[in-house]
Amino acid sequence: MVVKETALKLELPKKTGSLCPECKARITADIYEENGKVMIKKTCPEHGEFKDVYWSDVGLYLMSEKWAVDGMGVDNPAVPIEKGCPDDCGLCDLHMSGTSLANLDLTNRCNLRCPICFANANDAGVVYEPTFEEVTSMLQTLRNERPVPVTALQFAGGEPTIYPQFFEAIAKARELGFAQIQVATNGIKMANDPTFTQRMVDAGLHTVYLQFDGLREENYIQARGKPLLEIKKKAVQSCRNSNPKLSVVLVPTMVNGLNDDQLGEIMKFAIENRDVVKAVNFQPVSFSGRIDNEEREAGRFTLPDMVDRLTKQTDYLSRDDWYPVPVVTPISEFLSVITGEPQLAFTPHPHCGLATYLYIEKDGTVTPITRFLDVENLFRDIKKLADSAEGKKIQAGTKVKAYALIRKYFNKDKAPGGMSVNKFLKQLEGIFSSTEKEATAELSWGGLMMVGGMHFQDLYNYDIERVKRCVIHYVVPDGRLIPFCAFNTGPEYRKEVEAAHSITFEEYRARHGADVNPMGEEE
Repeated sequence: MVVKETALKLELPKKTGSLCPECKARITADIYEENGKVMIKKTCPEHGEFKDVYWSDVGLYLMSEKWAVDGMGVDNPAVPIEKGCPDDCGLCDLHMSGTSLANLDLTNRCNLRCPICFANANDAGVVYEPTFEEVTSMLQTLRNERPVPVTALQFAGGEPTIYPQFFEAIAKARELGFAQIQVATNGIKMANDPTFTQRMVDAGLHTVYLQFDGLREENYIQARGKPLLEIKKKAVQSCRNSNPKLSVVLVPTMVNGLNDDQLGEIMKFAIENRDVVKAVNFQPVSFSGRIDNEEREAGRFTLPDMVDRLTKQTDYLSRDDWYPVPVVTPISEFLSVITGEPQLAFTPHPHCGLATYLYIEKDGTVTPITRFLDVENLFRDIKKLADSAEGKKIQAGTKVKAYALIRKYFNKDKAPGGMSVNKFLKQLEGIFSSTEKEATAELSWGGLMMVGGMHFQDLYNYDIERVKRCVIHYVVPDGRLIPFCAFNTGPEYRKEVEAAHSITFEEYRARHGADVNPMGEEE
């Protein structure tokens, strides 16, 4: 099997490992309920007590814990365990999940100067920009992961589209067999160059992960330093104009008091552009650096806040429509049984993300999948079916039983007009019948739009149990794979990697020309 029973303590209160926001020393934190919220509190012997909101709804927190499972880790860890998590990342034997999505930073240069950013050359004072040979080596590292080679890749940065050999990097990823190739971008190059998006498509890109903070210019001026709304719209249009159309995931960074009144409008825009927009992935802000209590409390936005705002700002979503990411692991277990091979399993910590799927009719009417499909009982019964079939000779009847379960839990009386159980089964056929890893590279059921949120940690809400189960990993030039919330927060992995593999601004100009801005292109 690809998952196992979780080692997490599934109740409140509990203790976890954390870090001091000041000195980053490892300390113990308490997670507990207070006034209907889940809080995290910790005390550093040198810097005192820190307290923050972990999740703003204890009911959703406890619901998510019901779906907690642990993955099996990787068969070929790159580093030994010496100090313990999060100080031995690479991955190590303590890590409980394989790589569901790999991030590969092509550069720390950028054509924006966003106040909210994990990495940029202006702050670092040096240029981190791997050579094409280093990029190729990192891609091969991902494909060498065992027991399941990495199939989903996201080029990141900085702004990856300004990397000098950007299109060659995409083509190399396609050549090496990545089933899902994405780019996380601000969209400027796509909006300003009519040919740029088509060149990405021709090179082999599948998805644009588009930074998209709302439908008001002031959102961008405050968060990104300049008006960008029209740029975002032009970038989406460029994906519509490409052949074939390039899929878009809208990625809003959410800050309470800045754009938390915009979730409904963002969803409206996504639905109006559903021919290219296939998902919306809200990302609650992760605070970097020191920030005082008052400012942090005012801006803190958690996943239950996302649920709350979408419930209030739309007429189709409710609190009961959401599930944590591990809910889909029974599909991976089932696929591993019927194919006889390990499959990619989405096994993050249950409090890393929440998501749901929407079925959208031709007239724009929206129905969450949870209204016509008993998700909870379906996935639990699929897991039982996988458990009962494990180790046995798989017969055609096993898949028939799975389809029978879907029919059992599909409520035709509540299904939207454009959806029948036969149509739904046809959309799922690619997942249940495929023997390829591509089946789970991006779990997206045709005709449905995913909406969800992933909350990356900062030093104030840092939970080491989440780091151990992270499924989004950075690949770096020395061959290590480092979990997202370790690479960007906590130990100085990003600074360490950039220091070891960077050049000065002067060296960059000498290499690329005296008139080149080493901090990024001016737009």
